[in-house]
Amino acid sequence: MRNILKVALKEFFGMFIDDGALALLALLLIAGVAVLVKFAHVNALLAAALLLLGCLLILAESLARAARQKFQRK
Repeated sequence: MRNILKVALKEFFGMFIDDGALALLALLLIAGVAVLVKFAHVNALLAAALLLLGCLLILAESLARAARQKFQRK
C-alpha cells in the first residue's frame, strides 16, 4: 500500500514538473515580473503582456528542446 501511494504521488507531481527547465524558467519569469511591478511600478497591463509573451517563449523553447531530443534519438 505504501509503495502504491509513493508511485501515485510521484506521478501526480510529475505532471506538473515533468520538465525541470520549463518549471524553473516559469518561476523566474513570474518572480521577475513581480519585481518589476512591485519596485519599478510597471503598469499591470504591461506586466500581463510580459507574462503572456514570456510564457509563450518559454513554452516554444521547451517544445523545440523536446523535438531536438526526439530526433537525436532516432
